[in-house]
Amino acid sequence: MSTFDERKQIRQHRREQYVRLKNECSKMFPVVGSGKYITAPVITEDGQPIRNPVVALETNLDANANRTEMAKELTSNGPLDMKVVQWMHTLHQIGLYVKRTDRTLLFYNKPENLSKLQDILSVYAWIDIDVGYCQGMSDLCSPMIILLENEADAFWCFERLMRRLRGNFQCTETFVGVQTQLSNLATVTQVIDPKLHQHLETLGGGNYLFAFRMLIVLFRREFSFCDSLYLWEMMWALEYDPDLFSLYEELELNMEKAEGSKGKSKPTQKYGKYERENMKIKSVDAPLPISVFLVASVLKDKSSVLLHQARGLDDVVKILNDMTGNLDAKKACTGALKLHKKYVKAKTHCNSKSMG
Repeated sequence: MSTFDERKQIRQHRREQYVRLKNECSKMFPVVGSGKYITAPVITEDGQPIRNPVVALETNLDANANRTEMAKELTSNGPLDMKVVQWMHTLHQIGLYVKRTDRTLLFYNKPENLSKLQDILSVYAWIDIDVGYCQGMSDLCSPMIILLENEADAFWCFERLMRRLRGNFQCTETFVGVQTQLSNLATVTQVIDPKLHQHLETLGGGNYLFAFRMLIVLFRREFSFCDSLYLWEMMWALEYDPDLFSLYEELELNMEKAEGSKGKSKPTQKYGKYERENMKIKSVDAPLPISVFLVASVLKDKSSVLLHQARGLDDVVKILNDMTGNLDAKKACTGALKLHKKYVKAKTHCNSKSMG
């Protein structure tokens, strides 16, 4: 329900905010915003900048960058704050993954596009220090940079996506965020294909870690680049909720609209198809994301092969890896919706029996 002028104002506000954040990062570490990306550590475990003048930077400007000068600049204002140290520890990790991301695409033959990916991920790691950078985030960010010419627009698109997905990347010594979805996947598969679930458990795959990559990067590796974007569009359209905008925007930009919409029921046709189905379910539990049913759909499609050919977890991984680039996005979404209906029906029937 926004107007063109309102969207323009929000876009400009965001662009200015990104410039401030990037400048802040650049002051702490001058490589950010320099057209360079870094692939070697710049700070020791105890927070001391590395002074070894080994080439650590790859750039389209100067391949002989010297870390000694950088180290002097970093320590010129005294000891570094622990938050800064934590952030700087992630920078070379980001650079290493930047080098590997979508390397088959001509877009990344240009060093300036690699440095743009490094800058966006570095700024994000600074504003979300609890998550920082984790493997897979470059795969989620890359399409934003390719599709959106303005770097700030690409950053905020990625940042909003991370608001939906950051729980997957939050880890402790004993728990990985995406394990919740893997557990949900196990429950769904047990209901819709008990034979396959039992077979996977027998092979030692009952934790469904073989599906980790599919969920963490939203099928970027399983589908071709174009098909994965097509899949994302369909997923988000199916899950669409008119209230998402107000959930993702800054409070000050939405206070008036939020107040004005209180108590007003929205027509169900404004919601995505998957969201409408969830609205029919009377449950206190939060609905499962469609991505869980997409993975379940892929497993169901390969059920016969997995049952007859998989004799160990390595076979499971190989069978799933062989699908890479050969999956149909539309078919996967259609299958996910069918499985969701089947799962809800089975769960409702089970609950009715237990209450009876």
